[in-house]
Amino acid sequence: MKKDDRFYWDMQRYIAVTTIGPSTLRNQGASGVIKAAQKYLAVVDLAEFNAEKEEEFLSALDVQTDRLRAALPSGAQHWGAARKALNVFLRDVCYNRFLCEKHGLASLEDWMEIPLDGLVAQALKRKAGRGRLPRWPGISELTPDVSGPFQAFARRIAASMGISRMRLWVEEREGNSASGGRANEVGTSARFEL
Repeated sequence: MKKDDRFYWDMQRYIAVTTIGPSTLRNQGASGVIKAAQKYLAVVDLAEFNAEKEEEFLSALDVQTDRLRAALPSGAQHWGAARKALNVFLRDVCYNRFLCEKHGLASLEDWMEIPLDGLVAQALKRKAGRGRLPRWPGISELTPDVSGPFQAFARRIAASMGISRMRLWVEEREGNSASGGRANEVGTSARFEL
């Protein structure tokens, strides 16, 4: 069955609504943050992420982070919230075969960032060892300068395990659910033991 533009639009909108919820963007300083992020991501031009080089992809990610941040309500225009929402959304777009194929996004997985939040940051800090990563400021205070070392460290861990950074995020969430809410170290499950 041939897919039309409406199908792809509906699929993108579905991913925007299902990935951006209270667990993704809670306590960001203003009401309407979730709806604003969903609205923006439902129509973002995914073709802008189609890149031949990682630097091009990261540049597009930076541009879209700034645009999404500006689309959030006043009092909630935090770089960290916009970046996390974008990373969570792109992860699901990348894993959706219809959107991934249509926009040529298959090569993105290795370049994509781990969606940072308190649980992931805590796990990365434990894995890195005391004092090797910056103090975690929270999503609303996260900046590119703080995010960078966390992303670089996550990339090194993922590369040593032969997986993408996105899979570290999934592992962290699985471990957190299985332990009744306690965050587990990144990479300590039986499947991904170092």
